[in-house]
Amino acid sequence: MYLDTAKKEEIFEKYGQSKADTGSAESQIALFSYRISHLTEHMKQNRKDHSTERALTGLVGKRRALLNYLKSRDINRYRAIVKALGLRK
Repeated sequence: MYLDTAKKEEIFEKYGQSKADTGSAESQIALFSYRISHLTEHMKQNRKDHSTERALTGLVGKRRALLNYLKSRDINRYRAIVKALGLRK
């Protein structure tokens, strides 16, 4: 499996406050970004996989909603996570 427990803990430790910090907006955005990049690579090889395409669209929407939430609550945290992940906005 591409996303095991060790990889999740690594993502949460890097972008969250600790390994157990699974609920903060930053850690969720980082996890969604990792999953989005994996699904994007899958879609490049399997263009007709419509169920994966729909899941990818849903993940992008969830990440965008979390980014909008973070932007409205704390602009400095928003700017930090966007810079750390290399997102466009």
